[in-house]
Amino acid sequence: MAEANRGSRGSKGRRSQQRFLGWIDEYLTHISSERGLSTNTVAAYRRDLGTWTRFCAETGIDGADARPDDVTEYLTRLRAGRPPARGPLSDSSVARMLVSVRSLYRFLATEGLIDHDPTAKVGSPKRGRSIPKAISLEDVELLIDAPPDDVLGRRDRAILETLYGAGLRISELVGLDVDDVDLDEGSVLVRMGKGRKGRRVPLGRAARRAVGDYISRSRTDLLGRARSSPAARGALFLNARGGRLSRQGCWKLLKSHAERAGLETRVSPHTLRHSFATHMLDAGADIRVVQELLGHASLATTQV
Repeated sequence: MAEANRGSRGSKGRRSQQRFLGWIDEYLTHISSERGLSTNTVAAYRRDLGTWTRFCAETGIDGADARPDDVTEYLTRLRAGRPPARGPLSDSSVARMLVSVRSLYRFLATEGLIDHDPTAKVGSPKRGRSIPKAISLEDVELLIDAPPDDVLGRRDRAILETLYGAGLRISELVGLDVDDVDLDEGSVLVRMGKGRKGRRVPLGRAARRAVGDYISRSRTDLLGRARSSPAARGALFLNARGGRLSRQGCWKLLKSHAERAGLETRVSPHTLRHSFATHMLDAGADIRVVQELLGHASLATTQV
């Protein structure tokens, strides 16, 4: 289809192509300045969209008037390693390319620059990679409601809310210090991600309430039991002896509350992290935004 359109739509010429490239620049400015995506993420979008514009140029397609068949042909070429690809791409890489093109056209449609989105009905590639199973929103609520309203229960509820509400890794959660949490802003500074890259992650209202309740009503009590060095007292989440909560301790409390909630599915800290991502994507969040929140270096790692 793309080849057949070379003559008909390619004749619109260089002026139309320059207009489309200008729209891409507007889009990249939008995701950088208005959505606040990182420099690396914006650069990744730029690379992916550069591949799409090369395809359009090589096939004589006006990017502003692309059709679903053009997008399908583009993805087919990427899988097969035909130009503009330099070699066959994996399904996860093809899916990432589609995410970039789809995000661009959604922006253009929202801004009224085009009257149809050619990616709207193009499905993502099927991937054989196994992924952890997300639990339902109902099960998340049952789990978070399981801890009792006592010193350790308030701590545990704050832990569960933070694991799910911020999508943290278990190592990131137990590595948090009190100073890393900004309840007024509603965010947490994660310093222990893979590659030791810090990132600021938003906390939802429920997580802010739970963490604030724990800090004001339980943490001081736990600090009074401290037998550890003063350095450990800066930890956000403390164990029953006043020291920093360990990974093993976090696993144990999660298992206990999952049983208390009557959940049949095996729940791990990574289950909550995966559920956080899945529920955000199901609600329409941009996959690259979720990628940044999770601290993934690769978009393929985020795809669910």
